[in-house]
Amino acid sequence: MSQITTLRLLINHSPPIFSPLFFKPRNLHLPIRRFSLLTTFSSLPKKQTNLQSSPAKPLKYKSRYKSSLAEKKKGEEGAKMAETESSGFNKRRAMGKDKDDKPKNLQLKVRKLNPVNTICYVQILGTGMDTQDTSPSVLLFFDKQRFIFNAGEGLQRYCTEHRIKLSKIDHIFLSRVCSETAGGLPGLLLTLAGIGEEGICVNMWGPSNLKQLVAAMKAFIPNAAMVHTHSFGPLHGPDEIAVSDLSKFSGPILLISDEVVKLSAILLQPNEDKESINNESETSIKPRDLSVVYICELPEIQGKFDPERAKALGLRAGPKYRELQQGKSVKSDHRDIMVHPTDVMDPPIPGPIVLLVDCPTASHLQNLLSVDFLNKFYTDFSGNLSENTRAVACVIHLSPSSVASSPAYQNWMKRFGDAQHIMAGHERKNAEIPVLKSSAKIAARLNYLCPRFFPAPGFWSLDTDNISLNSTFSTKDPQTTIAAENLLKFNLRPYANLGLDRSSVPAYTGPAQVLDDLRAEIPEIDNTVQQVRQLWNSPVEVNGEMSLENNNSVVEEPWFDELGLPSCLQDITREDMEIVLLGTGSSQPSKYRNVSSIFINLFSKGSLLFDCGEGTLGQLKRRFGVEGADNAVRNLRCIWISHIHADHHTGLARILALRRDLLKGVPHEPLLVVGPGQLMRFLNAYQKLEELDMQFLDCRHTTQASWDAFASSLNSDQGSSSPTNFGINVDSTLFIKGSPMQSYWKRPSSPVGNAASMERLSHLGKVLQDAGLETLISFPVVHCPQAFGIVLKAGDRINNVGEVIPGWKVVYSGDTRPCQELIEASHGATVLIHEATFEDALMDEAVARNHSTTKEAIEVGEAAGVYRIILTHFSQRYPKIPVFEDAHMHNTCIGFDMMSINMADLPVLPRILPHLRLLFRTEMGVDEADDLLPEAVSAAS
Repeated sequence: MSQITTLRLLINHSPPIFSPLFFKPRNLHLPIRRFSLLTTFSSLPKKQTNLQSSPAKPLKYKSRYKSSLAEKKKGEEGAKMAETESSGFNKRRAMGKDKDDKPKNLQLKVRKLNPVNTICYVQILGTGMDTQDTSPSVLLFFDKQRFIFNAGEGLQRYCTEHRIKLSKIDHIFLSRVCSETAGGLPGLLLTLAGIGEEGICVNMWGPSNLKQLVAAMKAFIPNAAMVHTHSFGPLHGPDEIAVSDLSKFSGPILLISDEVVKLSAILLQPNEDKESINNESETSIKPRDLSVVYICELPEIQGKFDPERAKALGLRAGPKYRELQQGKSVKSDHRDIMVHPTDVMDPPIPGPIVLLVDCPTASHLQNLLSVDFLNKFYTDFSGNLSENTRAVACVIHLSPSSVASSPAYQNWMKRFGDAQHIMAGHERKNAEIPVLKSSAKIAARLNYLCPRFFPAPGFWSLDTDNISLNSTFSTKDPQTTIAAENLLKFNLRPYANLGLDRSSVPAYTGPAQVLDDLRAEIPEIDNTVQQVRQLWNSPVEVNGEMSLENNNSVVEEPWFDELGLPSCLQDITREDMEIVLLGTGSSQPSKYRNVSSIFINLFSKGSLLFDCGEGTLGQLKRRFGVEGADNAVRNLRCIWISHIHADHHTGLARILALRRDLLKGVPHEPLLVVGPGQLMRFLNAYQKLEELDMQFLDCRHTTQASWDAFASSLNSDQGSSSPTNFGINVDSTLFIKGSPMQSYWKRPSSPVGNAASMERLSHLGKVLQDAGLETLISFPVVHCPQAFGIVLKAGDRINNVGEVIPGWKVVYSGDTRPCQELIEASHGATVLIHEATFEDALMDEAVARNHSTTKEAIEVGEAAGVYRIILTHFSQRYPKIPVFEDAHMHNTCIGFDMMSINMADLPVLPRILPHLRLLFRTEMGVDEADDLLPEAVSAAS
């Protein structure tokens, strides 16, 4: 019996954040002209109104007590607009009160099902097939229903790429409850909640207690959404399941039985060795250790009624025909005989059976081989079906190749006779074929234009173009075993079409073809490539170090910067630091831009992540290759999250889970995750499902004032383990005395300073020191409750002649309106990575959503005397390149996914922009508006 729980995911209200414009600013000593942000906001373009006269309209008098609901809403919206226009930012959004907290009246969809005329197939949705970072999904398609098995990271982006309608999904089934199979659920639920005015309900099924998974997501899913969770298997506590309870579920668990499908589940558990079984302390397993075999049985369709045979048996046309088709025997009208349905009906059409098998380890395989219920699907040793055996049409194997290639597993597969086996586990050959072809095409074009800023993707090198697409799982396997391909189908209905269908498998387009198309589209591209190469001929590179001397060959653009080379870049090497933009889009993934994530590569000293949106691991593997990304995850020093919105952190659990597995058995310390307080609630809830091997530190304990309080506590309380004042007296303009935010800062539920915070801050200091970094400072910004930016500064170094060279300084804004805190934090920065969600013409929308425009982001950098500005977090209405004006770009560059900016290349960075614009000269508009859901976009940003 399954445990069914209905959960509503409601907006999580938090206390307000107020604009720093209302507080006394600190004194700024900037090397360039200063300006007031109040002046800036007051001079921003307002939405124009039509001042032309219009014909007079007759007055309509209404009772003062009968104002309509529309008028009331209009008045509320007017008040909100007046509030935003007067302050330069959306105060309600900053306070977390911009969403309607009224639960939606969501109802489960009711489908009219007809098994006779149903079209049905199973299809491989190749999420993770090229990057091997997540489980592929499987779509069970009926013309009136859609079932999806597993929802790993990238599923939403994959469906946008291949135009698969998420609005048709009725059920989501998980073969395991872990980040590998469920990492894409938050984004998927956000999208479903944003469809239409009421959103869409969805059923979610899986082993163990799914309520814990959905409850964990309540911390950051802002729209009201209805999720009906169906947990099957034994009842258990939050952390473990008793083995004795599992023994009661050795048979199939019926989940769905309707006119078109009967769907059952068989639980698999890892078999323990005899020692652990005899040990009382080892008589339980974790919920994430359970996996599932799903059995999908389509009903038998009765044969066609033959009226000629009925007539020959003496029956007149009439009600008896209907009774025979309903399976009833009738008496002949003209003969003294009984007429049975088999006398006048064609043989029934058997219902195909499909198995989806997820056997994650060799220990689970032992349990799989002992499942008695599967005996009804096995053939005998000669390959024939016995009287009580039902033939299986297709078996889709989600098991990893390390398990599926074992002799025991291969022998088990042969017991299904002529069934078609599709190996959908991580196959090495699939890593060569990009699943997201649109972004892969852009990456190849950018790589050809400027390989220094856009290295060849890890899976798609321009030097190799030989890929075998027809290789099977193993040359020794029978013809009934094939490797899965992206969008491969197995037709189930109509029965005449039963079998494999490759008609939807995308044709392979190699990088050579991409370049041929590029030359045909832009004939002058080869000359442009040569011009880009000349940009690196102006500086002289000696022993891996950059110098700007002897630059007579450079053609200076009139808008090139006048600030000169910062002292921190003197004698910089290419092994110092590199900024890799893994995701540069906002709200939800698109075909060309993933959501926010920035990889700070310190090479031999490790790495950091700023934000970690869904699909971050997949992006790492596309940039560095499968093995290179694993090394990057092993060497992570810290992950910093700016705020709780889903597009900035839903890839975190997958990264942490992979690091846990990669370092299993290796001495190591838990990874530090620095983020807003709401994120800790999510991580604590999620860790009930699977251990993430991390330590959490609140962003508020990494502000400059907190670091100062920490240093003071160490000096005044040496030997004390519980400095009570740490982290409370924070001198920040967003938390000043008397502001509503002050009470929130001191709220009992907030993670105020304690011994654990002291210990973790001390750990962070050691991590920074080992990585050659001087400081990591969080500072509040204006976007939503507990939104932060970050300052990362490298330690000083000594050059070849013994001179002290100051360390570089990188600032990341997170999501924000322009604010004084950000300008102060960015003062003198080497690089400012600033969000630029909207173009300048959409100022009203930027204010309403507490984001920045392109011009505003650049003005913040200019006010702070920043050397280079990198713009990111673009609205998905700009799918390939955003709208910008050249006049403002003298020290600025547009960010792209997979863009890798080495510190040694910063002098050249702005010069690449005109060439990038040439690459996208015909694509400056929106070309995927139909693929994006405005309601879902606004919900996530």
